[in-house]
Amino acid sequence: MKILVYTMLNTEQENQLTAGITGNVELFFKNDLTEEQLFLKLAEADIVLGNINVNHFSKPHPNLKFWQLDSAGFDQYQDISLNIPVANMGTFYAQRCAETIVAGVIGFYRGIPNLVRLQTERKWVGSKIRPSLQGLTDKNVVILGAGAIAIAAKEMLIGFGCKIKLTARNNPKASLHNFEDIVAVLPETDVVINTLPGSAENYVNADFINAMKNGSIYANVGRGNTTDEEALIKALEQGKIAGAILDVTAVEPLPTESKLWDLEQVILTQHSAGGDQNETSGKVKHFIKNANKFLNGEQPEDLVDLKRGY
Repeated sequence: MKILVYTMLNTEQENQLTAGITGNVELFFKNDLTEEQLFLKLAEADIVLGNINVNHFSKPHPNLKFWQLDSAGFDQYQDISLNIPVANMGTFYAQRCAETIVAGVIGFYRGIPNLVRLQTERKWVGSKIRPSLQGLTDKNVVILGAGAIAIAAKEMLIGFGCKIKLTARNNPKASLHNFEDIVAVLPETDVVINTLPGSAENYVNADFINAMKNGSIYANVGRGNTTDEEALIKALEQGKIAGAILDVTAVEPLPTESKLWDLEQVILTQHSAGGDQNETSGKVKHFIKNANKFLNGEQPEDLVDLKRGY
């Protein structure tokens, strides 16, 4: 069984992967291959670990039996047709992504961005800021999506006493199953957290935003193209929406001319939500677990549908 590793690993991480995968396998690392050799190994590979360059699909890959992505998102592969199991890193990244977006919501309610600005200005406001602060207790939250990140965020928010609804077309964990049902509850919703994939383009459109509760918060840890940024900016400028926590934007890096940079009620976390100091070694552990499951005839975790985007 031949395994081609697209993810760039250092020597320690390569050794970690080599030691962890069981069975009779040959490992080939992109780091060690020329472009020509890479195409040859892709044609021979039974398993690929990592995100293949989209252009490389123009080359044959007749032996490919399992593909483990090294990211949670995979919008770039929507036009790729494969009749093999494909898994993403949804479970691996879920906890950190949820921590980031929940931290952003808490930070906004507790006035942290404003306090940081006051600190840089060496300006003490003290008790005057207290009446503007809020807590999460009893807040109504709608989480768009019902995948790993949505579930992780829900579990965290339950601890704060929030009332939470998940959304999905068919997932039984969700209580809202279509756009109309979601829009109907928005006037009573304090926080909307978006975890949607890129296939849900412009889902949070002007109609959605206009239906949101005055003074509510919008947070996005899904994909930037799922939000109508022009409508969001307008709602922020007009005070319709009190604030936004955005890990993702429609264009990344965010253009310097974007108004999102200048809006004080916006927290930009710059697509860092899944980050961790041990991110790559953690991904290697996930690679090992899923590759061994496949090699042992078991179903890998986090299987996805490239066409659907989740």
